[in-house]
Amino acid sequence: MKMIEFMRRRLARLALTVFMIATIVFFLIRVLPGDPAAVMAGLDSDPSAVDAIRTQMGMDEPLVVQYAQWLWRALRFDFGDSFFSGEPAMRLILARFPLTLLLASMSFLFSLAIAIPVGVLSAVHRWGPIDYLGMVYSQLGMALPGFWLGILLLLTFSVRWPVFPLFGADSFLHLVLPMVALGLGRSALLVRYVRASTLEELGREYVVTAEAMGLSRSSIRYHHVLKNALLPVITIAGIQFGYMLGGTIIIEQVFSLPGVGRLLLSAIRQRDFAVIQAGVVFVAVIFSSMNFLADVLYSVVNPRIRVG
Repeated sequence: MKMIEFMRRRLARLALTVFMIATIVFFLIRVLPGDPAAVMAGLDSDPSAVDAIRTQMGMDEPLVVQYAQWLWRALRFDFGDSFFSGEPAMRLILARFPLTLLLASMSFLFSLAIAIPVGVLSAVHRWGPIDYLGMVYSQLGMALPGFWLGILLLLTFSVRWPVFPLFGADSFLHLVLPMVALGLGRSALLVRYVRASTLEELGREYVVTAEAMGLSRSSIRYHHVLKNALLPVITIAGIQFGYMLGGTIIIEQVFSLPGVGRLLLSAIRQRDFAVIQAGVVFVAVIFSSMNFLADVLYSVVNPRIRVG
């Protein structure tokens, strides 16, 4: 029963978050650009063309009516059609999402493969050379912008030394450099969380007791401490995966990958508001779902969290 109540609260929070984001996006689209129909029609456009666009988008109704109609359609994931391609906006998003999800998943696994061993080794060898190297890596990784690193990787490993393809998404090799550019910064952040969590576990009483019982340090560290230290990292890792999905927007543009991020940037340039709204709400749903799954997984491995 506690698990059901826990999931119910988290689902309610997820629904509220998505609802608020969708509402903010709806009103921002209609307030910040001025008249969206005039923006889409372009400068020096004929007033009749602006009126036609306004009627087509349902903007000739009162704002409250527009919001109610838009919200009802959004509940069914109907955000209207792209003004330029004529296809349903959500269909365009879903068609591009597999590539974005693949890139984010690869980057996530790449970041974990670096963060866990580096963070644990830094904690085990606290204030030693390995720890300092780990902290330097963490600081540099968080300081380097992902788009700048992506450009540097392209210039080095695709132009100067053509090891990897320059553009496209036809094979695994096309995704290696984007994976590194996206995952390196997140791995640097996760190193700090893994290190801090491992240090906290190393200071607990059960470690002292285990050492007094004669257990080897390697057994204590990698069979007991590591398992407990990674529990708090689960939630952080889930959040970071959500950030990676959002971070693909710039990386896909740098590497010319036909994913959701590049589609959204193109929609912003073209003032394709239906695609913009669909993309932002879709990313919000995915990001909130990742947080929800991380919370549920953490509550499974640590039942005490359900009480809170």
